[in-house]
Amino acid sequence: MPELQHTFTRHRKYIMYLLSIFVFCWGITPYKPEFAGLTLGTSISFFSYWLMVNRMRRFNWALENGQKVPSLGTLSRMASAGLAAVIALRYPEQFHIIYTVLGLMTSYFVIMIDFFIQLLIKQNNR
Repeated sequence: MPELQHTFTRHRKYIMYLLSIFVFCWGITPYKPEFAGLTLGTSISFFSYWLMVNRMRRFNWALENGQKVPSLGTLSRMASAGLAAVIALRYPEQFHIIYTVLGLMTSYFVIMIDFFIQLLIKQNNR
């Protein structure tokens, strides 16, 4: 479980860097709806990732203590992604829907890229 926390902390840093880049670009470029969509989607994506990590901690604790295992919150994560889509569709002049959907996938991109980087680091240390 400490490895999960360490990995989540590393991913949180990467996502926060991306969010700061998106907000910075939103402020200085004429592509405001695109970067606002990326920011909205990435924020919801990070929230979903954080929610999943917390649920995994509770899941692990319940297994260790022999208690009833709670769900991993798939419905709440899908609802938050739906909320991001509804916001982008309701306010198309502020949020670009395609970039919002791309932002929703940001956590998965970060997880995959970090996995390959950590794999390369482990192979180089052998």
